This record gives sequence, structure tokens and C-alpha cells, in this order.
Amino acid sequence: MQNIETRLTSFGVGQNVPMGLTRMLKSVEAGLPDDISFELEFGGELFRIGNGAVAFRVLVHNTRGVNALSSLDEKRIGEAYLNCDITIEGDLVAAFDLRASLTDRHFLFYLWSTYGQRLFFGQKRKDKQWISEHYDNESDFYLLFLDKVHRCYSHGYFRDAGETLDAAIRRKLDTAIEACRIKPGSRVLDIGAGWGAFTEHAGKRGIRVTSLTISAESERYVNDLIAREQLPCEVIREHLLEYQSKERYDAIVNLGVTEHLPDYQETLAQYRRLLKPGGRVFLDACASRVKYPFSSFVLTHIWPGNTTPMSLADYLTALAKTPFEVIYVRNDRRNYLLTTRHWAENLENHREEIIARWGERWYRRFRLYLWGCVHSFSRDEVSAYRLLLELPLE
Repeated sequence: MQNIETRLTSFGVGQNVPMGLTRMLKSVEAGLPDDISFELEFGGELFRIGNGAVAFRVLVHNTRGVNALSSLDEKRIGEAYLNCDITIEGDLVAAFDLRASLTDRHFLFYLWSTYGQRLFFGQKRKDKQWISEHYDNESDFYLLFLDKVHRCYSHGYFRDAGETLDAAIRRKLDTAIEACRIKPGSRVLDIGAGWGAFTEHAGKRGIRVTSLTISAESERYVNDLIAREQLPCEVIREHLLEYQSKERYDAIVNLGVTEHLPDYQETLAQYRRLLKPGGRVFLDACASRVKYPFSSFVLTHIWPGNTTPMSLADYLTALAKTPFEVIYVRNDRRNYLLTTRHWAENLENHREEIIARWGERWYRRFRLYLWGCVHSFSRDEVSAYRLLLELPLE
């Protein structure tokens, strides 16, 4: 470690930062599994940290990168990566194991993001801004890493790990239709139009789908899809909690939007208002045992606001106060793990095109996001569930 400190000093970052980086490397090395190591490169020199096989390499390009690493602050290190002050090559999932050695002390930011903005500006108003910040990029970008057939921005249901993402997404859409007993001519409310996965799949079967979205880009894309395929469907740009319908729906399908609806009681009340007695709600979502598990980096750069994985215990508690009957709850963590791995690999395969069209920072942002998801699902830090609910006949 003394050699590292000497090299940092010659790198021109002063005497105090090398000590900080030395402490950082010692802390990180202590938390590494015995079977892996990583390499740190700066100033033309390469240092190996750990004892096992080399899993990845961290390249430090300037003093900002050194200072970020020395801070042991997850948000600063993530931003240094976005700003190209550092680069991570190799197994990014293994690199995410280092998070256990980092800190995330941004308590005031956390309070403002998860509670303050909703309190001062209202959930629905802020949702429109937050969703726009993540989704309102060109649809072409998302289509590069989503499945090619359905363009579904939520997880598929895999028969086995070798199955294609396209097949897993098709199984998911068929499962929703079959579980809700949806037939040609049925009226279905689809919460979160996305890029038209459920709208097209159900619409081609003669099912009348109303898809809600609060993304302008999503609305444009799905409107074009409906017109092109002549589907018996419509897309409406409106928040679920503000939406009203003169006629109740035969079923409600929510594929991966519960994370954006943290008020379970209000959401379930809206389902009850919009659903016919005897109708069913099919939903799936990523989940966590922790109410707000996202780091400050994620809340700033990936999912702004109070986007929240489902808390199954809290959701079931809210359901117990409604007439809804729970038909089943199933664990989908492995399915979400496989899905995000496909997404991350697709992103890597289109790296050059993404950087050419949207820039290095945009590519790095989604690279961290998608491989971070793979890591979280593989370690059971985040899970996923699907639920089928039924509103009893009056």
C-alpha cells in the first residue's frame, strides 16, 4: 500500500488525498471475497487489490477521479464514472460488490427526494416530472435493449435460463390475459402504456385496451402503433389517480408500474372504482423488504423522486382493508434477474451506437443502472412479485 501512496503523491494530488485513497483501498480489500481481486490503474501504473482472480479494472483518469474514490461516497464515485473521471472495465456485477464498503450519507437529500417534494408539490404533479426524466428520451434508445418483439419495459416469465427474452415476455403477456380471463371484446385498463407491449399483444386478439401513460414519448409511440396496426385500443396521457371512466373495466393490468404508485391505499381504491365486480387485477413489480432502498445516486440519476419497489407486507396490509380477494402471490426475483441481464447485455452490444447518438454519459448511466439491477436481484437485495386480485361480485 505504501507504493500506492507514493504513486498518488507523484500523480500531483497532494499529501492528504493519497492517505484517503489508501484507507479506501484497505477498506475495499478487506471486504473483497477471497476468490476475486481487481486492478486499479492510474498514472500509467497498475495495482492489484485482493488475492483472487482479477474480475475488473478501475481506471483513474484525473484528480477528480482520485478524490471521488478517496471519499468512499457512493454518489460521488458514481458521478465520477458518469463524468468519465474513472472507467470500470470487466465484470461490473463483481464491481458492485464494493458498494458494501462505501457510504451514502445524504440524509437531507433523501428526505427531500422521498418525502419533501411529494409533501410540497403533490405526488401526481411530481410523478409527471419524474417519469418524464426517465422515459422521455427517444424511443429508439429503449428499443435497443428491450426485447425485439414486444418492447416490454418490465420483466419476462422464463421457463428456464436458456429461453429467449422474446419468449419470456410473450409468456408474461399471455399469463396476464389468461389470469384475468380476458376475451375478445373485453375492456381492459392497461396502466403504463410503455412502448405498447400489452396494447399490441391484446389488441391483436380483439381486446379493447385503454392504456394510460404520463410520458409524452410513450403516448406518441403507442398512438402511432394503434393507427398502424388498426388496433381496437386507445392511449390516454393521464395519471392513474386522476383518471375517470364512465364505464367500468373487465380487468386491469399493471405491468411494472406499482413502483411509481407508492400510496397503496389510494391506488387500490382507484382499482375498485374502475373495475367491474367480478373483474380481476393482474400486477407485477420489483420489490424490497426496505421501504426506500434506493441510494442517493439512483434517486438523482436513475429514478428521480420517490420511485419505490413494492413492499409486499405493506401491500398485503393495504389489501386486507379492501374487498379484493388475493388469488395468488408469486415470487419473480429470478425472472427479473434474467430479464435485466438480457437488457444489460443488449445495451453492451449496442454501446457504439448509443454513444454516437446519445453520448457517453447516457450510455454509462444505463450501464450502471442495468448491471446494478442484475447485482441487486442476484443478491436478493431487490426481489419481485406478481399478484392476481379479484373484486367480488356485489
